[in-house]
Order: sequence, then structure tokens, then C-alpha cells
Amino acid sequence: MNEIRHNWTKEEIEEIYHSPLLDLIYRAASVHRENEDYAEVQISSLLSIKTGGCPEDCAYCPQAARYHTDVAVHALMSLDQVTAAAANARDKGASRLCMGAAWREVRDNRDFDRVLGMVKAVNGMGMEVCCTLGMLTESQAERLADAGLYAYNHNLDTSEEDYKRIITTRTFDDRLQTIENVRKARISVCSGGIIGLGETVEDRISMLKTLANMTAHPESVPINALVPVKGTPMADQPKVPVWDMVRMIATARIIMPKTVVRLSAGRTEMSMTDQALCFMAGANSIFAGDKLLTTPNPAFSEDMQMFELLGLKPREAFKNKKEQVEA
Repeated sequence: MNEIRHNWTKEEIEEIYHSPLLDLIYRAASVHRENEDYAEVQISSLLSIKTGGCPEDCAYCPQAARYHTDVAVHALMSLDQVTAAAANARDKGASRLCMGAAWREVRDNRDFDRVLGMVKAVNGMGMEVCCTLGMLTESQAERLADAGLYAYNHNLDTSEEDYKRIITTRTFDDRLQTIENVRKARISVCSGGIIGLGETVEDRISMLKTLANMTAHPESVPINALVPVKGTPMADQPKVPVWDMVRMIATARIIMPKTVVRLSAGRTEMSMTDQALCFMAGANSIFAGDKLLTTPNPAFSEDMQMFELLGLKPREAFKNKKEQVEA
């Protein structure tokens, strides 16, 4: 079995990332088969519960108020709208609903109370609930945990060294603090990054090193390929080669053997063959449904056809908790 380590060096991760591609895929696939049911894929559905108008300046994001994009601003959704979307996603095969709000940080107000009500309701439907709401204090994380939140997403986006080029309205340390607050509340951590932002390979390796050397590995690490959006500073970035996604996923799988690695944004640009390589390299989670917050995503029906062809199966909700109880 691969040991779980939290002391990876930059040189070790570089050596893995740059190893011959077929050797890298084989090694990652071997690690994946040692640690997980490799044919099992966790399916999440991502819902934008409050869209646009964000005061942050994340250079890739169409929801930032300062950029002129085609994203329309929508106030917080109603509880009925959220539960209807959750039921639809669950019936199509999703085991987790991720709710995203375009906020800089959570505020202790009526809107947060409404989100807590959404978490309770969707949790009661037998789905894992994830939120991505921006920065979070320890007490807010505890309130989300009390409401039944299963996971909290807060991506690093890029390396600490590259961070200020992408975002200036908050710091890399702010990101780490929110993740620590989530961890203290015993909520599952979902944190990864985006490639294709104009970062260097060294930045990618540095980001993976930060994730892998956390006191506990994130339970979920999304690997996103940038979806360039007109009106944002990243609008003209070139398409990310599939080989870069494969290298990122395989390296993440090797250095974080038990983590769920999500093949996330950018799947619409990938063929089924491209995605199959990513699954072979250790990806075991996807977002399903026709939208990722505001950007396109493959439809549920397409994904189910792909699962059937590749021999993959959806992971049931709360599997980790069930295994802990049985143990």
C-alpha cells in the first residue's frame, strides 16, 4: 500500500509530474487500484444559488462585478428552487449537491440563515451537501456543520507564488485560513486549483505540494481546466492540452492516494477518450449536469453513456461515513 505522506518535497513532485507519460499513468492507476474501487466515480451536481455581482477580482471568473460578461446577476434562490434542483440531480444519479454563492465571504445575516435552511433540507433528502460561499469564520463553519454540511469547497486556484497575479482582493493565507476553519468544524475539505491561467509548471507543482503537505489531505481535490470567458482578463488564454490535465490528475493521485480527485471544469472540451485517460490516471469524481455555476458542462445523459462504455459506476452518498461506522 502507498503510505500517506505530508512531507513531499518540490523535487519529488517534479520528478513524478515529469516522468514519461505512460509510466506516470501506469503508476497512478496502480496507486488508485490499491486504495479505492477504481471503477467508482463520485458524481456531484453544482448549483449557483446566488449568481454574479461578486466584489472579488479573480481574473478567470465571469461573476466578478468589475468585468463585463454575459452573466446576469441573480439574487439568492428560494428553498423550493434549491430542493427541486437537488431532487432532479439525485434522480439523475448525483450523490452530492454543491451550492455556490458569488460572495467574497459569508456574512452573519438573513441570507446565511437561508443557506443553512437549504443545507438542512438537501441533507434530509439523502444527498451529501457541499457549499462554496467564499471566506468563512470558524463559528460560521460550525453553524454549517450543525446544519448537516458534508463538504466545503475553497480552491487554492494556483500556487502561493503566483496568487497575486490572479487575485488581489484576498491573500493566499486567507484561503488557507478558511480551509483550517472548515477542518476545525469537522467538515470535509474540497480544495484544488485551475490550470491554464498562464501559470508555470512550477506553479502547478507548488500548488500540489501545498495540498499534499496539509496536516490532513483534502478529502476532495478538483483539477479544473480554465474555461475562458469573454470579458474576463483570462478570455484569450489558450486551451489546456489534455496531457496537462492527465499529468495533474496522475500526480495528485500518487501524492494523495486516498483523496477523491475530481475531473472538474473543462470537460466539455474533452473527448470521451480524453476523459477515459483522466479516469485511468486516477480521477474518481466529476460534476454532472449542463452547467458548472455559469459555464457549460456535459449533460447527465452523456455522462451515463460514458460510464456504461468505460465500466464506471456512481459512488453512493455518505460512503466514507458508512465505512467508518462499519469499521
